[in-house]
Amino acid sequence: MPTRFYLDVHVPLVIAHQLRRRGVDAVHALEEGTNRLEDEELLELAAKQARVVFTQDIRFRVRAEDWQRRGRVFAWLVFKHQRGTTVGRIVADLEIIAKATEPSEWQGRVLHLPL
Repeated sequence: MPTRFYLDVHVPLVIAHQLRRRGVDAVHALEEGTNRLEDEELLELAAKQARVVFTQDIRFRVRAEDWQRRGRVFAWLVFKHQRGTTVGRIVADLEIIAKATEPSEWQGRVLHLPL
């Protein structure tokens, strides 16, 4: 099963649209009505749905890294800082991850983009 994504509220909605155009299963917090969830709640929701969270929120990344250190189970988190990249580069990197990996490979991991 290919990797599926859950994009949080800090990610431009256009990234979800572009991923879907490329055949990647991606949902966005604004579309799902989960844009007001706390980071922990979103990580738990994504884990239940077997989705990898993509965020551009540094606080979210720090929380996931803290969970990682404590051995707490969560869906994989991909992080890219809001500066220094383009939508096209983010979409391309996420597409590679989606099509070349399986969610089970990445449980409890934090990955920083670009690849």
